[in-house]
Amino acid sequence: MSDNNLNRFMGGSPGQVLLRLIFLSFVVGIILAALNLNPIDLVHMAIEFVERLWNMGFHALGRLGGYLAAGAVVVIPIWILLRLMAVGRGR
Repeated sequence: MSDNNLNRFMGGSPGQVLLRLIFLSFVVGIILAALNLNPIDLVHMAIEFVERLWNMGFHALGRLGGYLAAGAVVVIPIWILLRLMAVGRGR
């Protein structure tokens, strides 16, 4: 892979990407510490969530659909507004 392809894949030069990842990791670490969470707790929470979904069966699918619809009511109009504003700026 050439340097240009590598930069495009990584979203910038490897050095810049590494610095951004280090900075973001530090910020996320501070936030997790402030919330008194550790990464293994997050893994356990995700596993428990999936287990609860599995145990609830099809009722869970209906609930997820409700969450999707509720989120779409907010997200879709904002996205349309942002796209219309971008068209107005000539993008």
